[in-house]
Amino acid sequence: MKAQKTFMAKPGQIQPKWWLVDAAGKVVGRLASDIAMILMGKHRPTYTPHVDTGDYVVVINAAKVVFTGKKWQQKVYTWYTGYPGQHRETAARRLQRKPERILYEAVRRMLPKNKLSYQMLRKLKIYAGGQHPHQAQQPEPKQLAIK
Repeated sequence: MKAQKTFMAKPGQIQPKWWLVDAAGKVVGRLASDIAMILMGKHRPTYTPHVDTGDYVVVINAAKVVFTGKKWQQKVYTWYTGYPGQHRETAARRLQRKPERILYEAVRRMLPKNKLSYQMLRKLKIYAGGQHPHQAQQPEPKQLAIK
């Protein structure tokens, strides 16, 4: 009987694809988990944990994402600036200021906590409106966060 060989991808061996995701009306957590899986490459049979085998993801209409329940008022983002005290803002305030950051932070926290996650995050392109400058890469539309 012939033994099966385990495939381990090498850096640069996998050609990444470009995906276009419309975030209008999608729940943030469900959409972020699907995007994180694509960035890590877990949607491919050639997934290798120590190699970046993921694809590029272009997200449009990030300003139209939704939260469930009362998270627009209850969810609080905090960050430290180096001065005493932390800055805080609710999700509704962040949607007004920087709508792309809501989805970006959700995806960032779902990626592995290592050096490879920085490479994965560089492949995530988020735009608040319906236009994006990546037509030359011919991203294919993909439906994510479907119940």
